Amino acid sequence: MDKKTIKLWNEELEGSSPHNVIDFFLKKFPNKIALSTSLGLEDQALTEIVSSIDKTANIFTLDTGRLFPESYDLIDRTSKKYGITINVFFPDSNKVEEMVNGRGINLFYEDVASRKLCCRVRKLEPLSRAMDGLSGWITGLRKDQSVTRTNMKLVEWDESNNMIKINPLIHWTESDVLDYIDAKGIPVNTLHKKGFASIGCQPCTRAIEPDEDIRAGRWWWEDPETKECGLHKK
Repeated sequence: MDKKTIKLWNEELEGSSPHNVIDFFLKKFPNKIALSTSLGLEDQALTEIVSSIDKTANIFTLDTGRLFPESYDLIDRTSKKYGITINVFFPDSNKVEEMVNGRGINLFYEDVASRKLCCRVRKLEPLSRAMDGLSGWITGLRKDQSVTRTNMKLVEWDESNNMIKINPLIHWTESDVLDYIDAKGIPVNTLHKKGFASIGCQPCTRAIEPDEDIRAGRWWWEDPETKECGLHKK
């Protein structure tokens, strides 16, 4: 995909609703676009939108093996509410065993390199399999989520995965997301009521204080500039 086409799509879809953006790409690339959901608030909103357009659309999530019990419950509740299948991808058990036996069960606390190794084994490799054969993926990224996301566009070319990355909520605020969830009665992770904003793996996620950034609870022992697992590296 050339940069000119990406630029034209951004111009054409500027100001469009997330529903219209998703509908545009699902129709332009039949059976070749998937929603990658981490089960967060943004992705739950996107799941509702995608399922309202096409209940057979590809929606997948990554089970790292270290998720919260509440996250598994949310997969079940969401699937039943919308009558959809959320495809679950797991890491390679042999690679997990090798990493844990060689580096320790909680290696991610040691340093950034070790944490990224864990993310690579538990997230990036399964993601690669999940996106095999796709032309693009839909994400719940928003500009105001973190300092690493302020320059992202509605439509981007994902160099790492060699496909289109579509960010329908890129211009939404946290309030926009919450208002939409409330209006549509969308199921959410019960941990949000306990102060958890961004929810990932259990040992790498904590609740935040009211005055903290929404991403402060993810890999809280690291500097803000390193707080990405690699899924959204250009």
